[in-house]
Amino acid sequence: MRIKYVVSTMVFWGHEHPLSFEQECQFLQSLGFGIELWPNIKGQHECRYGRRNWSRLMAATEGMRVVMRSRDDSPTLEQWNEQIECAKLLKANIVSNLQSMGIPQNHEFNGSCFADDVVELAKQNDVKLCLETGRLPMLKKTGERFESLWYCLDTGYAHLDSEYSFRQYVDDLAPRVAHLHLTDNYGQMDDHEPPGLQGGMPREDWDYLLKVLSEHNNEVVGSLEMCPCMPAVMIRQATEFMFDALKWPNRPQGQPGYADVSYNPI
Repeated sequence: MRIKYVVSTMVFWGHEHPLSFEQECQFLQSLGFGIELWPNIKGQHECRYGRRNWSRLMAATEGMRVVMRSRDDSPTLEQWNEQIECAKLLKANIVSNLQSMGIPQNHEFNGSCFADDVVELAKQNDVKLCLETGRLPMLKKTGERFESLWYCLDTGYAHLDSEYSFRQYVDDLAPRVAHLHLTDNYGQMDDHEPPGLQGGMPREDWDYLLKVLSEHNNEVVGSLEMCPCMPAVMIRQATEFMFDALKWPNRPQGQPGYADVSYNPI
């Protein structure tokens, strides 16, 4: 396993101003992280992946590892094509849930499927498409149908499933995991707390996840996906747990020339 780390722009919800995107990218880059883009700023509906935003996205994320979270507003095939072309420009993987690909959670595939066209568009553009954690049987069926799909394993979701254990998710998905959502909860709701909660996911499950992933030669992006308090606080807490306590590899290193950068929302 070769792993790189990004931070989801979820951490900026509640603090973000439309003019502060460049500041956020600079802040994450100063800490050595890449970025996982969400399609919208919370409370706004315009999709960031529209063509008119491409030059700004490219300039702000230059030199960063980029991942894109798919738009989840029932995107049309034309909108899928636009965000796939955007991903190609940014050299980004796309993380999508079943619904955004037009796949119902609890139904069998029946003949030609909207997802066929989405997967084919991604293949044509050499964009890695990662299916985000949902019900384990449906994920596996979708993976069997589309060999080019990869998985995004969401640790918080897997921790909450009452039918399948966390380790079942790890065992079944690990051979094709290319993305991780690194998040924690207390077992009641998927509230996207920083990893390492007292009373959250057991340490043994974190250790098991790293052990099994390390048995495969995948390029994996680990994304810190956390709801806001303040971004710097969440990133520091998650970083200390992942790299000081759990000893995960490839700790992001602060970048030269960014020593005085801090995150101050506009």
